[in-house]
Amino acid sequence: MKKVLGIAMFLMTTVMFAQNRNAKASFDVDGVCTMCKDRIETACIKTKGVKSANWDVNTHQLDLIYNEHKTNLNAIKGNILEAGHDLASTKATDKAYAGIHDCCKYRDEEVKDDHKDDKTK
Repeated sequence: MKKVLGIAMFLMTTVMFAQNRNAKASFDVDGVCTMCKDRIETACIKTKGVKSANWDVNTHQLDLIYNEHKTNLNAIKGNILEAGHDLASTKATDKAYAGIHDCCKYRDEEVKDDHKDDKTK
């Protein structure tokens, strides 16, 4: 009986630890199009430990699932900034921003206006 109880305790402990690895986070990232979406999501996924990244073109919200034992939000956000996209609290460097495609220049009001029509279709 002790053996069965010991195995049961071991399995319960293992399941409890496995459930605590994944964390979810959501925050805003600037961008205007599907090219931005690909760039933002790729920047996240290249971070070891990120399991899922989904950026919404209309709301600018990024939803993440990541392993807290392998990475943290600062590392993920750093890769997004390096890809040239601003966060609510931090702007990408001018050098990183200059590296994105001209149609993705989300800081330019004219570019934003051009993409508004795409979102309503």
